[in-house]
Amino acid sequence: MKRLSMLAIGLAALALGACSSMSSGSGWTVLFDGSNLDNWKAIGNANWRLTEGAVLADSGDKRQGFLVSKNSYTDFQVRAEFWVDDDANSGVFIRCTDTQKVDAKNAYEVNIFDKRPDPTYGTGAIVYHAKVVPMPKAGGKWNTYEITAKGSQLTVVLNGQKTVDIQDSAHASGAIALQYGAGVVKFRKVEIRSL
Repeated sequence: MKRLSMLAIGLAALALGACSSMSSGSGWTVLFDGSNLDNWKAIGNANWRLTEGAVLADSGDKRQGFLVSKNSYTDFQVRAEFWVDDDANSGVFIRCTDTQKVDAKNAYEVNIFDKRPDPTYGTGAIVYHAKVVPMPKAGGKWNTYEITAKGSQLTVVLNGQKTVDIQDSAHASGAIALQYGAGVVKFRKVEIRSL
């Protein structure tokens, strides 16, 4: 009996250590740190690869390349650092309800698309839900998205500037997805905390 108790304590300590190694402090959990894609599964045929502390894609079928989180989230804040070229089409999708076919109809698409034909849903907007005018530009530099989803309240902050603050209840819970649609797309740090 004593031996089983020691084994249980040892396993609990090991599990606690594993959980804490994924945490970046202040309740944040690292989903991507540039070293591996263990928390993600790829769908579509984008050529995602690790390079220089980031994950990069620069080819694949239009809008069909995603890295989808293995876990689902309801109320959370996610931070993502990204770099895109001027011609890129990308985005951070939240509350994805279909992890095999991610799109702006079964998730919230926080867009990264400086040259979108209809710029009201371009970079900084949530496609079909929240327009942004004037549209900020993200091409050619590292940027940070801070996206908060708490109940029906959705907030997007791009490089410290709030671009979206709306109430919408179309999607209550789901995975997070990083999109490759066109151009050159890089993500180097993605972390999340529950609210």
